[in-house]
Amino acid sequence: MTTTDPVDQARRLTRGRARALAEADLRAGPPALDPETVGTKRYGLTDALDDLADAADPGERLAVAGLVFDAAADLLLDHRRAWTGSGKWLPRRLLQADPRLGAALLDGHLRVAGAGDPAPLAGAASEVLGLTGGPLREGYRRTWRGTIDSVAAAGR
Repeated sequence: MTTTDPVDQARRLTRGRARALAEADLRAGPPALDPETVGTKRYGLTDALDDLADAADPGERLAVAGLVFDAAADLLLDHRRAWTGSGKWLPRRLLQADPRLGAALLDGHLRVAGAGDPAPLAGAASEVLGLTGGPLREGYRRTWRGTIDSVAAAGR
């Protein structure tokens, strides 16, 4: 049954427009990151890769490899303007956003866990850095904004 109530018709039109806008936003992906945020993420991944290269203890190597994988995956998904995920969704999102490099990161992470070999993960993560401007080490600085994101979020 269709209604001729103008208020009901307006509500349905508004819901339809809102749904269409939301679907368009989801298809478009997340907005591009500002250069400062990309720099911060590049610096973090560079630092984690340096730690991975220095990790002689197998437990430390595995722990640092987790950081490298997460940082590289996050940076790659941001670069491809793809939605992220956690748990089982992170590998799915990686493979969807960049099938070749996503698979290389996943394979590299498995190689560290299975055989203790960090080279494939380090190579794939370095490739992600190459896509986003390269590693950042000496001389990298950022502007203090007066808050630490994790502390500010905890206060909410």
